[in-house]
Amino acid sequence: MTSIPDKNRQIVLAHAGLIRGVVIACQNRDYRPGLDSALEAAAANGWTALVNVIRRILAGERDMRLLTGLDEEDQVITAAILRGLQDPSSLPEPDAQPDPGLAAPGLAAMIQAAASGDAAALSVLADMAEQMLRAGGDMARLSAVMRRLVNGERDPDVLGRGMSARGTQLLLSILEELSRLQQH
Repeated sequence: MTSIPDKNRQIVLAHAGLIRGVVIACQNRDYRPGLDSALEAAAANGWTALVNVIRRILAGERDMRLLTGLDEEDQVITAAILRGLQDPSSLPEPDAQPDPGLAAPGLAAMIQAAASGDAAALSVLADMAEQMLRAGGDMARLSAVMRRLVNGERDPDVLGRGMSARGTQLLLSILEELSRLQQH
């Protein structure tokens, strides 16, 4: 995959399956039915702007103006699809996974905002926790303690029960970032 900023790379890796699926469906219409059902589910979960843009890409549009009006994450996903159509070597590997360690600052900021009463942050955090739960393993365990983090729990021994070393490291990174945020 080509060199892109870490935050954007994390977004691309988190949505690797969708990005590759759209590019493949653009190149081979036989893959459209499976993608269409995934797009319907995404639209039902609130990703309507992105789904609308993807449908325009599937219809043949390739202009960067497709990014206009999208939020940052949707812009990154759309740009990756357009790049992948021009240069398939830019596509993320199908089994690519985001680096959870790079997620800590973003998660901590969302937890801090939600704890401060930001309803939008709480909603986004709930959606993220739902996705993490579906991912299973350490991500599911972390999703299970999100509410406790929002409510101020900071004991890594309590929060990290049952996590692997990698999951515990992510939790510790989040706690460290929360501590840094609270000091400011």
